[in-house]
Amino acid sequence: MRIRATVAAVTGALALAAFAAPAAHAAPATPYTMNVSFSKLKIASSIKVGTTSKVSATYSYTLTHGADVKATAADFFSDAYLYRGSLDDPTATVEGDDFATCKVATSTTLTCTGTIDVYPAEGDLTAADAGKWSVAAEATAFNGQNPSKPDYSKIGFKDQGGMGTTSLLRYSKLTTDASPEPVKKGKTITVTGTLTRASWDYNKYYGYGAQSVQLQFAKKGSTTWSTLKTVKTDANGKLKTTVTASVDGAFRYVYAGVSTTAAVTSGGDAVDVQ
Repeated sequence: MRIRATVAAVTGALALAAFAAPAAHAAPATPYTMNVSFSKLKIASSIKVGTTSKVSATYSYTLTHGADVKATAADFFSDAYLYRGSLDDPTATVEGDDFATCKVATSTTLTCTGTIDVYPAEGDLTAADAGKWSVAAEATAFNGQNPSKPDYSKIGFKDQGGMGTTSLLRYSKLTTDASPEPVKKGKTITVTGTLTRASWDYNKYYGYGAQSVQLQFAKKGSTTWSTLKTVKTDANGKLKTTVTASVDGAFRYVYAGVSTTAAVTSGGDAVDVQ
């Protein structure tokens, strides 16, 4: 995961230091709770991540602030991020490369947009990270303080969890091969294929076994696909079934996906029936 260099992380460290400090010493200052709130957060319901390419998912939200908040200042920052566990003590987070871009909507609101960025080739994710994540938004006002040596009591901070959810899904691939081609009417067509999914631990694609996949057919010249049967992948993600040749058309496999793995539809493979 990328490390979030925001006051949210600093606050946790300060709180721990205050708890561990001897009673005779004053607890270190912490940021004050800023008068802002977040609403209308939108993000894709799922983010599909493969093994090598950077993946970015756009989010947007509305930030509402009090008159005392200098939300247009150069040292005011806001963004959204994914988290698991509790907001105050998340077990993991996923963030963007940059803060959100916020524009003035009214005297008390900003509209903010940004991206969640994932780099699977750099080890951002493991298999355990696949599935549902919560979304939070945050804002920090440095109020002229030097970020490298600030007076934390003069820094404003606010975060808000439970803004929505999204799922990080392992990207999947699916192939279809129908043969022989051409084939005589009434003869047997064998339809094979392979279902694979991304491994975030090894940055490779591996066969996905014991998965139900639909075999579909569309007559030549038609865009309507009908399901012929459901086929299960073997331990190596391989698919194989047979059908009787009747008319010209194309076959394809369709996988509906699961909570950790993206749905996928293969390309169609046409067969000429003579």
